[in-house]
Amino acid sequence: MGLRYELTRLSGETLDKNQQYVFISNHTSIMDIMLMCILCADHPICFVGKKELVKIPIFGTIYKRICVMVDRGSARSRADVYRRCAEKMEEGNSIVIFPEGGVPDDTTIILDEFKDGAFTLSSKHNSPIVIYTFVGLKEIFPFDNSKGYPGKAKVYFNGILYPSAPPKELKLSSFETIKKVLLKHYN
Repeated sequence: MGLRYELTRLSGETLDKNQQYVFISNHTSIMDIMLMCILCADHPICFVGKKELVKIPIFGTIYKRICVMVDRGSARSRADVYRRCAEKMEEGNSIVIFPEGGVPDDTTIILDEFKDGAFTLSSKHNSPIVIYTFVGLKEIFPFDNSKGYPGKAKVYFNGILYPSAPPKELKLSSFETIKKVLLKHYN
């Protein structure tokens, strides 16, 4: 599609091709999904995504094949995500979760509230969390010619968070830490 990105490594850590990870980033645009596919080229990935997106023509067909879908209105569906993600990880896949749960309709929101799925999954399956920050996709997609068509996004590799605590402790200590890491790139 012509989008370009600039990757800045803020950590000297490297990803192990033989390790399954839980990849997370802020979620600002549908292009986040495409960018994550490029960044995770050495890891087969499976996304956790909203069931409603299956209805989009053409995209929905592809989406069904690469996602563990969740109906956020159903407690049973939300609970079943962990089992289905575990199956995907046993098959050798890494998981991509946008902890905000979706792109906020309000474009002034830089970082929405986090859901706990990525942290619970990481802790339960002893899989490290890889943290990326995406800056600029909200402004350049849909395409904004004032930024220079089609635009260039900034991507920050912030590092890897290794689970060493029970799910509740990992979640509570990590939410605010990760939010601070993601937000610092917007200053």
